[in-house]
Amino acid sequence: MGILNRIGVVCQWARQRAQRRVASYGWLAARAALLGALLYALATPPPVLVTLGEQHQVQTTNPKLGVHTRLTDEVEEWKIKKTLELVREMGAPWIVEYFPWEYLEPNEGEYDWGHADLVVDHARRQGLTVIARLGFVPAWARPKKSAPGYLDEAYYPQFALFVAEFARHFAGRVEQIIIWNEPNLNFEWGYRGIDPGGYARMLQAVYPRAKDANPSAQILAGALAPTLAPPGTADAMNDLDYLQALYDAGAKEYFDALAIHAYGWTSAADEAPARNRINFRRTEILREIMIRNGDAAKRALITEGGWNDHPRWTKAVTPAQRVAYTVRAYEIAQTWDWLDACALWAFRYPFASQTYLDYFAFVTPDFDPKPIYYEVQKYATSH
Repeated sequence: MGILNRIGVVCQWARQRAQRRVASYGWLAARAALLGALLYALATPPPVLVTLGEQHQVQTTNPKLGVHTRLTDEVEEWKIKKTLELVREMGAPWIVEYFPWEYLEPNEGEYDWGHADLVVDHARRQGLTVIARLGFVPAWARPKKSAPGYLDEAYYPQFALFVAEFARHFAGRVEQIIIWNEPNLNFEWGYRGIDPGGYARMLQAVYPRAKDANPSAQILAGALAPTLAPPGTADAMNDLDYLQALYDAGAKEYFDALAIHAYGWTSAADEAPARNRINFRRTEILREIMIRNGDAAKRALITEGGWNDHPRWTKAVTPAQRVAYTVRAYEIAQTWDWLDACALWAFRYPFASQTYLDYFAFVTPDFDPKPIYYEVQKYATSH
């Protein structure tokens, strides 16, 4: 906005503010209010006008390349748009985004789609495909002082209704929907005891309602945390054992694709898969379990994964290793004909956590791309 136009807008705003003061305080107070309002307004930048802008397409050499964004807590629209522009410019056609149930249905039966619409519409305008992750129980659907992951089976119908409303609202805009996050961790399951059968029953409640609302919606199950927890561990269940238990509980007919978390920790992307190792290619063992259970026709999507380059974290690698392993992981994912997307964690956080988590990011909260961003961009956009 030009300085003359800005002064005009400020003066109009200040004049209106002063006029409202006249009736109550008289002209002297009104003139003081006008001067104060003018000085304040000139010192305060006007709101940034944000539009969706023109339609874009992602130019990439790898159509499976993706990232997990964290725009749930990003308040300013220009920052949402800027984040998604950078994703497109890096050459990533896919994003996974978190849409908390509590944010979208804060009171039972009352939906607030405003922020979610902003994220989805800006993503689509940048040419990105959105995978939605649903979870986080609202206060009205769980006991007081319980964890946000706590959802008693008595409330499965309410969650199923929310998923159906989400699928209906975003039909044609969001077609992949992940049901819950890492249910093989006690923390993510609301500290109510890890229960593959309980998660299977959740899928059985959700699936028909979601498909009735939007038959083309793809319901993704799993999103399991890779862990080597031995049997009987209270805090976690081995992801391989959990997936088999999910099939044993009758979940096969109640999801369309498997969401996979593929963290590399300290291992190279090429390291061979093994049941006693957490590495990127552990994904292949999960795929083998699908095949053994007659699900070879189903697709899979990596919805979290990657490496961390914190200088002191025990599961981290060096920055150079992180770059090499990440690019190689995208290359490997492109060769898996049963995999649709490889969305690694995490593109950018709205604010720094001041912990090792910041070292998963591709871009800083201030939009400064890290070296890994430029290296992935070079891989994905060079022809």
